[in-house]
Amino acid sequence: MDAFYASVESRDNPNLKGKPVAVGGSPQGRGVVAAASYEARAFGVRSAMPMARALRLCPQLEIVRPDFAKYKAASRQVMAILRSCTPLVEPLSLDEAYLDVTENLWGEPLATVIAKKIKSRILEETGLTASAGVAPNKFLAKIASGWKKPDGLTVISPARVEKFLQQLPVEALWGVGPVTAGKLKSIGVTRLVDIRSVDDLLLQKTVGSLSDWLQQLARGEDPRPVTPDRETKSVSSETTYAVDLKSFPEIRAEIEKLAAEVAEILVRKRLVARTVNIKVRYGDFTTVTRSHTAQGATNSARSISVRAKALLDRTEASYRPVRLLGVGAHGLSADQVMLRPLPEES
Repeated sequence: MDAFYASVESRDNPNLKGKPVAVGGSPQGRGVVAAASYEARAFGVRSAMPMARALRLCPQLEIVRPDFAKYKAASRQVMAILRSCTPLVEPLSLDEAYLDVTENLWGEPLATVIAKKIKSRILEETGLTASAGVAPNKFLAKIASGWKKPDGLTVISPARVEKFLQQLPVEALWGVGPVTAGKLKSIGVTRLVDIRSVDDLLLQKTVGSLSDWLQQLARGEDPRPVTPDRETKSVSSETTYAVDLKSFPEIRAEIEKLAAEVAEILVRKRLVARTVNIKVRYGDFTTVTRSHTAQGATNSARSISVRAKALLDRTEASYRPVRLLGVGAHGLSADQVMLRPLPEES
């Protein structure tokens, strides 16, 4: 989806159309940009940027507080359209998914035609635009989907793969962020295809265990299938506070609230967890984590809260200002009680 949160807000408020829009927190506190419209991006506004800086870059920026219930509703509409074409849909987030349309419910042999139909239906049914990438594998499709945003469609046929790879910078490779890109450039790798000619030992020394994976991608190969039901490995909830928390009772109350949110997610997903962990970031940005694994698994809000608060007692939160708190649950398994069939009515 194109600038998803910002596009939903502009759709629902015509006064925002054509204006630079940023969805996120207040610039007076520690708010960050969750999404920026393309008009805002023209000024250099980007996701994860402090809202105060975004406002300096674009003084006329329209700031909208996020409404995740609205975004989830729009996401459900989009995912329903995708699943009407194929059951092989692997969501990556609210606004992005992979589809395998080799065989599809529409009986359409051409993936390009399917992409056009999906884009058209999304616009018609949601009032939002999407960009699509059509390619032989996930890696190439992901790059293609962002090639001509917004409202783009880029097709990389098998015959065009090599030509497409030749024009990509090394940053296009998955797993190559600014730090890794810097390391690669220090050994002369600036383009994606340069990876192919690097000595194996030198590449391993530079990027470690990533080396084999990067060489594979540099050849345009990605064997990973589209997996529609990805296993949930953990759930969590965290909050960054506009003002550092200094009252320990208030910090404990926040931990209790976050624990309840985690429990709610577990119940909704019909899961139980053996491990509870917390994250505490102090005012000086120092971050610590604590965890506890129990013999039995639970999704009880009370149990998770008790354990999370006990973990909090093992930190310095009682006498250091706290900027961020988080509660998570790991070691997940299905809740067998919730999965039991209901007794038949007499």
